[in-house]
Amino acid sequence: MKAVGITHYRDIDADDVFVDVDLPKPEAKGRDLLVAVKAVSVNPVDTKVRAGGGDTVENPPRILGWDASGVVEAVGPDVTLFKPGDEVYYAGDITRSGSNAEFQLVDERIVGHKPKSLSFAEAAALPLTTITAYESFFDRLGIDRDGGDAGQSILIIGAGGGVGSIGVQLAKAAGLTVMGTASRPETIDWVKKLGADHAINHREDMPSQMRALGFDHADHIAIFNDMRHWEACVEMIRPQGGIVSIHDTHLPMPMAGMKMKAASLHWEFMFARAMHQTTDMIEQHKLLTYVAVEVDAGRLRTTLETVVGNISAANIQRAHKLIETGTAKGKVVLEGFE
Repeated sequence: MKAVGITHYRDIDADDVFVDVDLPKPEAKGRDLLVAVKAVSVNPVDTKVRAGGGDTVENPPRILGWDASGVVEAVGPDVTLFKPGDEVYYAGDITRSGSNAEFQLVDERIVGHKPKSLSFAEAAALPLTTITAYESFFDRLGIDRDGGDAGQSILIIGAGGGVGSIGVQLAKAAGLTVMGTASRPETIDWVKKLGADHAINHREDMPSQMRALGFDHADHIAIFNDMRHWEACVEMIRPQGGIVSIHDTHLPMPMAGMKMKAASLHWEFMFARAMHQTTDMIEQHKLLTYVAVEVDAGRLRTTLETVVGNISAANIQRAHKLIETGTAKGKVVLEGFE
């Protein structure tokens, strides 16, 4: 099968950072699906893994990629949720071979049926970021998905990025008042089109901007970029409110303000369930199923913004470069093999 891999962990400008390779087609066992990959999305996790392996040499090449849509080719003997021919979307497992290949093995418990109304490219834009935002809001912060907390406010830091783009929609669908941060005219416009009630510039004084909008505090805060805004977030969170972050950091995180407010801090890592084989792995299947229904009903939309081209070493390098600029809005997708 065709695949795109890495043999060394290199800077994105290296000539041979990615290589086109031919690998044996894997075989489905246990609860695995063998998926014929049709489209993939590139996320910051891809760039971090590609650059973060030190001097390790991979032989055979390591296949990255943790966002895909495709068609079930075959199923393992213990599979109960899918059959060959089903169209699916998923984010996969960071401890296993990735989606930048014609065929991929993935546990059925972290896979959803693809939204019928979306193309493979449109569907591939959703899984990783959707799982991240969904778990951040509804599992970590404890927000009621079905509207029980309607009227509460949430501040989404990095609302124009991949996670923020679906996060704005999920928060609005839950009935929250959404304040989303963005700093450029095009990302401000993007965030508002996705449904944010207010846009705040994270390059300026955010607490002052929030007060100018009539909010003394936010009931919930989601940090979907990095932790450089930590102290401002502590100032903005309401007493007994909650902050969730997806970013591991080496920056200082003073906690006195959190203690004085009895506020909570949560970490989200969407690979945790598959990585640790938790007893509730199937929750990712369930949430992807829910999102597919919402998309097909017109209540959620894809966050696809850029299709780079087909799945090849040169195009994946282009996609990684785009992600590393930190200016991409929405999702970056590649579709099909030559």
